[in-house]
Amino acid sequence: MNQSIPKTFVLGLALALAPVSASFAQSGNDVFAEYREMFGDDNPAELAEMQGEEIWRAVRGPKQASLEQCDLGLGPGVMQGAYAQLPRWFEDAGQVMDLEMRLLWCMEKQQGLDVSALRAHPFSEQGQQQTDLEALSAYIAAQSRGTTVAVPQQHPAERRAFENGKRFFNYRAGPHDFSCATCHTHDGKRIRLQDMPRLNTVEGAKGSFPTWPAYRLSQGAVRTLEWRMNDCMRQQRLPGLQHGSDVAIGLITYLGVQANGAVMDSPGLKR
Repeated sequence: MNQSIPKTFVLGLALALAPVSASFAQSGNDVFAEYREMFGDDNPAELAEMQGEEIWRAVRGPKQASLEQCDLGLGPGVMQGAYAQLPRWFEDAGQVMDLEMRLLWCMEKQQGLDVSALRAHPFSEQGQQQTDLEALSAYIAAQSRGTTVAVPQQHPAERRAFENGKRFFNYRAGPHDFSCATCHTHDGKRIRLQDMPRLNTVEGAKGSFPTWPAYRLSQGAVRTLEWRMNDCMRQQRLPGLQHGSDVAIGLITYLGVQANGAVMDSPGLKR
């Protein structure tokens, strides 16, 4: 009996077994561009997107409600283009929120869920099922694919978050006196096979922000921008970044505002 093999499985298998090409030795991103062209729109993140859609539509919690009326900034239930305009100020919450923080707020307020465990462990470990936040981020971000990044700066708190992010980006600390700028303000830098974009420039931010969240081939999971910021702190040998903290929201706002005008293309596919 013939059975069809999921295209996402074929993609993962091809990436796992493929030899390192000469172009890969020159630039760690070239080989992935080749695979993106080969497989078109197929991305293992599609599995997380399907999981996220189920969670978005599921009736849960003491209030027996779904997340379908969650206001992500463009009105209750409106997803298209919403991710491309986050982080932003939310009047009902009284703070600037990224997608993950807004989802947690909606889970608490609209569904009545206890999200303390999810706040403490927002990211999946390698080999585990995606967390609700990771799956929802993949699904919601995909609804903004093709829209223009437009992270707002109208509210004073939004402008403050940008300035805080710029300061945090350049703040040196830790045993090696590192900052985000140590790796991300120079051309031609690389850690192992990973190119380091210049995130203090419009061009660099536009090449990075619109591709997150992203499926990380090396981890076999969708990773969010909050995870990316936390992992950068780890590599700087700094204490763990508190999920949803002013530092996290500031850094994401700093990156997002610089990326304004770029076209969303997430979930991305990364090493």
